[in-house]
Amino acid sequence: MRWILALVPSHPPARLRRLCHLAACALLLCGQGVLAQSGALKSTPMLQEQAPGPADTLPTFVRGQHVQGQTDVRVGIEGDAELRRGDTVIHADRMDYDIPEDRARASGHVRINRGGNRYDGTLLDLKVNAFSGFFTDIDYALLENGGHGSAARMDFIDRERSVAHEGSYTTCQKDDEESWQPDWVLRARTLRIDKVEDTGTAMNAVLEFKGVPILATPWISFPLSSKRKTGLLPPTLALDSTSGFVYAQPWYWNIAPNRDATFTPTLMTRRGLGLETQFRYLEPRYGGELGLNFMPDDKLRQRSRWLASVKHTARIGSPWGDLGLSLNARRASDNDYWRDFPQRGSSSYNPLDVTAERLLPADANLNWSGGAHTLSLRTLKWQTLQDASAPITPPYDLLPQLHWSYAPSALRSGLDLRLDADHTNFHGDRSFYNQPNARRSYFVAQLSRPWLTPASFVTPRLQLHATRYGFDAPLGSGQRSVTRVLPTFSLDSGLVFERDARWFGRDFLQTLEPRAFYTYTPYRDQSMLPVYDSAQTDFNFASIYTENSFGGNDRIADNNLLTLGVTTRLLDPGTGAEAVRLGIAQRLRFSDQKVTMPGMPPVSEHLSDVLLGAGIHWTPQWGLDAVFQYNPKERRSMRATIAARYTPAKYHTLSLAYRKQEVTGPYTVASRQVDLGWQWPIGELLSLAREDNARRSGGRWYGVGRINYSLPDRRVVDAIVGAEYQSCCWTGRLVLERLQTGLASSNTRILLQLELKGLSRLSFGNNPLASLQQNVPGYQTLESDTPAPSRFTRYD
Repeated sequence: MRWILALVPSHPPARLRRLCHLAACALLLCGQGVLAQSGALKSTPMLQEQAPGPADTLPTFVRGQHVQGQTDVRVGIEGDAELRRGDTVIHADRMDYDIPEDRARASGHVRINRGGNRYDGTLLDLKVNAFSGFFTDIDYALLENGGHGSAARMDFIDRERSVAHEGSYTTCQKDDEESWQPDWVLRARTLRIDKVEDTGTAMNAVLEFKGVPILATPWISFPLSSKRKTGLLPPTLALDSTSGFVYAQPWYWNIAPNRDATFTPTLMTRRGLGLETQFRYLEPRYGGELGLNFMPDDKLRQRSRWLASVKHTARIGSPWGDLGLSLNARRASDNDYWRDFPQRGSSSYNPLDVTAERLLPADANLNWSGGAHTLSLRTLKWQTLQDASAPITPPYDLLPQLHWSYAPSALRSGLDLRLDADHTNFHGDRSFYNQPNARRSYFVAQLSRPWLTPASFVTPRLQLHATRYGFDAPLGSGQRSVTRVLPTFSLDSGLVFERDARWFGRDFLQTLEPRAFYTYTPYRDQSMLPVYDSAQTDFNFASIYTENSFGGNDRIADNNLLTLGVTTRLLDPGTGAEAVRLGIAQRLRFSDQKVTMPGMPPVSEHLSDVLLGAGIHWTPQWGLDAVFQYNPKERRSMRATIAARYTPAKYHTLSLAYRKQEVTGPYTVASRQVDLGWQWPIGELLSLAREDNARRSGGRWYGVGRINYSLPDRRVVDAIVGAEYQSCCWTGRLVLERLQTGLASSNTRILLQLELKGLSRLSFGNNPLASLQQNVPGYQTLESDTPAPSRFTRYD
């Protein structure tokens, strides 16, 4: 037989207290009667949890096989003892509850469940409401992040803070085997848990991985949630043939919810000591970040080294329109900085594009918009980090650029109008250019009238482009200024036919979409004009239906051509998803194109290459995209790209691409490359394990990588090959990376990373995760699929 007793706080008025005592006595009598009538029942039903409220006003329920005591003084419980108040439940073999002191003493098999956090031990002395006291020989499990461990003694400071003595901490999931040992565990003489700050702090700690101590520290702090916190971040270790042993130890400062800073002292045994800093801020109307990397004395270069960066965006509202400001500036101390300190100070670093690290902008943009008008003032000045063995031509500086545009939302008779005016002062290093600097002004007016129906569209467009150049030195003809005015007419039209179709047992909505685009621009000799911001556009399905085959404003092609194309698509009638897309397009030129980029011959072919495109996404798992540029005169493809992708599940992706490029001019290099990328469980690739086996073993190996192979050279251009292991509580990555940095140079390195869930991420060398995300197509970061727990998952 079990007894249940309800206790109320001692501070209510005496009359209310007497009424509650009477109700408690009635509850006792009812409970005894129910037990007597229902002898087959083993225990009384659990009482429903009280409505939320202050813990000191909630009633206390105790029950057990034998309950005795004195009203408002104490309660003694023997056998299956239980005390419940709000979200706190205490189980024990024996329990004494001191009512005036709100103090519970329990022994035997003691278990506490407070809001889903569990504590098991042998001896408990606890003030229930304040949740202060001690617990001996304890095993604990935290609900929010899955952390658990044991301790010889745990002192509860209050409801949110506790201190474990001779304790351990891990997030590895415990199985039912008696010999189970966590893959990693943090053992400490003193372990403090603070749920207010969501941090854990260990004193005199040792971190063990697979039973081997890998880190000993007198003090370490770690997060108990994803909440930001001030403290040390995981260090980075590296071994470089030039810089020697590298140790970087970042310290994070959580200044406010909208501001933070990171300071990273870095030791390079062959160079010296440096400091990397980053400050970030975010306000409702502005935000940005500041960075400075500084090494006061580089022993190898015999000078101080630095890299400074500024990013800032701001938006100011006014009665006259929105005013915006953006700044993006980076500057380095010397030309060798990009080579000596790769990936430093650049969050968008791409190892396949070394030029991006050698061109550092200082870009300031002030813009205003009001109604249909926009106005911007921009200055852009480049710092070019030159390499004597591989010099690059720096872009022109814009000092400044003033641009105005006007695009009314609606005009009469369905007309669309857009006006653009621009004045730019181009300034460049004359040692790199065989042309003068210039001030260029242009005005572009575009007027169009689209006629749109569900089955067709026709859009005639008129464009007038007026340009004037003023040079700081005479041209070869002696001119110091040149003016150019060119009109352009274009007519874009298309039809859309639809029908129901059935292919390979599936119903589709099939479309047939023929398109015709005509454009005419008269010839004006532009060979004397320098080139400041123009380039030949790529030949693809987007550019083939445009008026100008050049980007920028220094060249306007003299076109008299007609582009014909047709596209057919298979659409899922239920979702509208595109399963198949096939297209073909070709230009028919009625006269030669005489305006070209410097060094390029006129275009005399009246029939352009044929563009063929296909996209097949029959199922969400499979995908195929292909584009061919076929020369009918030579009967061969000038360029081809074929890319296939297979993604049957998460962390399962295979991609294969073939790219071919023939020589089409002085700016194009012939190449044929095969690109293979993958992320796949190794056990499935080798047919050694399946999903259920991997889950039972508690972990899984993944192969990941990308290989780019040049067929003409018969060699690997870029290669990233690695392996990842995902367990319940840790993830390991080993990556071998070889990336081409020049025509005859490459960079090879080994990247290691150990990510301990709920504790830290340790890296040797640079971050392999960033390398995989940037270079492996379709790569997905290994993450836990466990949903955020609710305290009712451990309801007691």
